Parts: sequence; structure tokens; C-alpha cells
Amino acid sequence: MNPIKPLPIVFAITGASGAAYAARLLQQLVLAGEQIHLLVSPSGAAVVSQEIGIELGPTRDNVRALLEYHWPDPGAHRWQKLSESQIELGCNQVAHHDYRNYFTPIASGSFLTKAMIICPCSGATLSGVVHASGNNLIQRAADVHLKEHRKLLLIPREMPLSVFQLENMTRAAQAGAVVMPAMPGWYHGVQSPVDLIDFVVARVLDHLQIPHGLIKRWDGPDLQEHQEHSRSGDQ
Repeated sequence: MNPIKPLPIVFAITGASGAAYAARLLQQLVLAGEQIHLLVSPSGAAVVSQEIGIELGPTRDNVRALLEYHWPDPGAHRWQKLSESQIELGCNQVAHHDYRNYFTPIASGSFLTKAMIICPCSGATLSGVVHASGNNLIQRAADVHLKEHRKLLLIPREMPLSVFQLENMTRAAQAGAVVMPAMPGWYHGVQSPVDLIDFVVARVLDHLQIPHGLIKRWDGPDLQEHQEHSRSGDQ
């Protein structure tokens, strides 16, 4: 009997701000041994170029460039460069698809997947997903995940939000998607931008049930301190 292969994850990068989230998340997924189907829209590639200085080509170079990236601030020691062996393994774990090519496995509901992530998720992509437009492979793959009742994680990065964007997020959530705006918390000892990036990436990994050590988890206030405040009437 053939061993059961773990289901892959579909990962799309679209044209919203937040390219560092995408690079960090992709690295963590390959380090966790996940098999990835990667899609990058033209607007997503443009934002990646502008924000983190990576020119994404139409081939497997996309994968290597993103896996090689690390936060440039020397003080951000938490974001360490992947080793060459890790990058090579990662390149073998990631299949890159042209966002216009519907003749790929992920365009079909019969191709089994664990989940799909759109990080960052642009407003236009969100709209296309909500209206089942299927204008490109990213939108089609997202539609597949919704109709097959599989996990779809949308990570928008926009502010302020128009009423139409809010309505689209509501409709996406009603359809079964998990809407996770890139709104990092500050309670975990933020010392550099990497801590804020890791907060968002960690929450995505949590929803995929992928173990990680990116952030210190919130255990709540000390119980004895809470009891003392309660007795003293502090609010």
C-alpha cells in the first residue's frame, strides 16, 4: 500500500501591502514540512518588489527568492536566514503556478488540500472571492475551498475600510472563510517589527494547527495578583 501523503496547502500572494508577512509565512510553512502550491498575482509581485526588494519572476525563482529573504535589521535576530539546505528542501516542497493557468490541480475540487491562504489579500481579490468571479486561478482556487467547505484564510491589510470591504469580509465569513486582518497585538514584548510580523504569522499557523515558537503565548494575568485586585475592589 502507498503511504498516505499529507494534504498540501494553497498559498496566494496578492496586491495588498504586507509582503513581509507572506515571506515569513512561506518560510515557516516549509520549515514545518508542508507541501505548498504557490500563486502570485502581478499586483502581488509588484508589492513584493516595492516593499522587500524582491523581483519575482514567472518560475521557481519565486520560491527561492522568498525563502532567501530575511528582515534586514541586524537587531531583528529572531528572523534568521534559512540555510542553503533548508532553501533547497523548501524549493522542492513548493510548486509554483501561473495565476492565469486554470489547468492545474488546485482548480478542481477533486484535488484534495488541507487549506488555502491568501496573504496578503487585496480588496480586489476579496471582492472576486466573495462574488465567485473566478477571474484568475487565485479566485478559482478560493471558490473551490469555499464550495468544498475547506479552510480558507484571508489576511487583508487595509485601513480604513470602506463599507463595501466590510460587507465583503462579512460575506466571506458567512460563506465559511476565516477573515484575519493583519492587526498585530503588542502584548508579547514587541522589540522590533519582526515581533509584529510574527504575531500575525503565528495566528495563521495556529489556525492551520501547525506548531511553532514564534511568539510567547498569553497565559493571562497572574492568578494571585488577580485575586488580590478582586479583594481590593480594583477594576
